[in-house]
Amino acid sequence: MMFIAAGWITVLLLAGGFALDRTLTNLVENNFDEQLEYNLNAMLVSAEVDELGEVWFNRPLADQRFLEPNSGLYWQISGEGYDDYPSRSLWDRTLELKDEDFDDEINVYASDQFPSEPLRIAERTVILPGSDVKWRFAVAASQEEANAQLSSIRSILVWSFVILGLGLFLLAVLQNRVGLRPLRRVRQAIQSLRTTGANRITEPLPLEVQPLVEELNALLAHSEKQAEEARTHAGNLAHALKTPLTVINNAATAKAADLPDTVIREATTMRRHVDHHLARARAVGRRAIGHARTPVCESAQAVQRAIERLYPEVRFDLDGNKQAKVAIERQDLDEILGNMIENAAKYGGGSVFVTVDAEAGSEQCVIWVEDDGMGIPEEERIRIFKRGARLDTDKPGTGLGLAIVRDVAEIYGGSVELTESEDLGGLLVRLSLPRAG
Repeated sequence: MMFIAAGWITVLLLAGGFALDRTLTNLVENNFDEQLEYNLNAMLVSAEVDELGEVWFNRPLADQRFLEPNSGLYWQISGEGYDDYPSRSLWDRTLELKDEDFDDEINVYASDQFPSEPLRIAERTVILPGSDVKWRFAVAASQEEANAQLSSIRSILVWSFVILGLGLFLLAVLQNRVGLRPLRRVRQAIQSLRTTGANRITEPLPLEVQPLVEELNALLAHSEKQAEEARTHAGNLAHALKTPLTVINNAATAKAADLPDTVIREATTMRRHVDHHLARARAVGRRAIGHARTPVCESAQAVQRAIERLYPEVRFDLDGNKQAKVAIERQDLDEILGNMIENAAKYGGGSVFVTVDAEAGSEQCVIWVEDDGMGIPEEERIRIFKRGARLDTDKPGTGLGLAIVRDVAEIYGGSVELTESEDLGGLLVRLSLPRAG
């Protein structure tokens, strides 16, 4: 930021200095030319032609430098057939005028005919009353004084702009240091998080960086929540695997006759537990990548085709908004719907009804999965979401299906509720998922 500020200050000051130099130079030159034209007009007003046809002044010119030799201010009158009539200040020199056609306008131009004395000449060709001769009146002045004035002005400009540039750069440095001071305080606050073990930035900071602090605190809270969830799931997985491993170890120690069956059964249970926690981990990872857009009907139809092969005797019906999309990855939606529909087919009475976007006016996309089974008593609907909880132990399973549905849905900001189906009389699972924007 300081380099950019220094660069822009330099560019702007150079551009401004150049423009100001040109403006002041033009003002000095215009003023110099106006003085020449004033003297030239004074000559023209005072000039007359005598009886011999020569030009003379009826009154002396006001500027005394015309009478001082080599004073730097000269005049000269020239006419065809007459000798040049110079001022005394020219002494033994003659002005060499441009050889141009007759022009009654004043012409001003530079000349270097005198060594080490640059001149500025103003001339005009006129015909005086009582004469037919074209007289050329010329006034010349040395530019040394004007050049000295310009040099003095440029010197003042350069030093003024250098001091101004340094002042502006120091101001930019001071502004950057003062403006970025809150960020240094944020850095110190973050450093104190590591040294003191605090989990939030509570130090009062300026309003300019308060949104940054709030986002940082939100990130810390999110990270803390994820770490706590990871510890919880690691503990849950360890606890879930502990019982099957104990059963296998006891059966192997006792050399039980059904050891192979016990190993297969408990290994299946452990695999389901591992799959459950892997599903949660994948859902968390995919949610962090970005917002997905998954059509609900396509996922439900794919799951339905797979379940129909496992339960060919069950009748499936799918209805609702075929254009509905939810902000969840396709694989996770398949996992959720697969568990819900499989449970309905397994524990129902032979009919499963799936309604997509059943509550069209709600902010979230609501999916109903109904069956005609015995349902779940209201007092058991909370316990059934616990890992390993099963109401019907006669059929194979691990009791993880609804737990997976609830956990993955909550990761994406959704929810799952159990109620009674008014149409089929069995269980109605109400799944709410965020709509895809």
